[in-house]
Amino acid sequence: MTAHLLTELTVFILAVFVGLEVISKVPTTLHTPLMSATNAIHGIVLVGAILVAGVADAPFNAIVGFILVLLASLNVFGGYTVTERMLQMFRPRAPAAPKSDADGAR
Repeated sequence: MTAHLLTELTVFILAVFVGLEVISKVPTTLHTPLMSATNAIHGIVLVGAILVAGVADAPFNAIVGFILVLLASLNVFGGYTVTERMLQMFRPRAPAAPKSDADGAR
């Protein structure tokens, strides 16, 4: 195990603990907005996957890069879909049309 890999693993493990601590402090009513926002931010991962797939030399690396781009795209578009559906829940509904006398009201 190299020193660089050990450093990256240490940062990853610390990030997991920090993430768990931050998420545990968020009220449950805000989990959906937080999830949709983080899915939208996941677009950064999509850009990284595109860059990695673009510089792949071996065919296996290109296939793995394509799969990563596909999965990252699903997460980004899913995040936008969840956000859109969530925002529709908070939009005011159109008022009902008033009934006229010709509609059968007696």
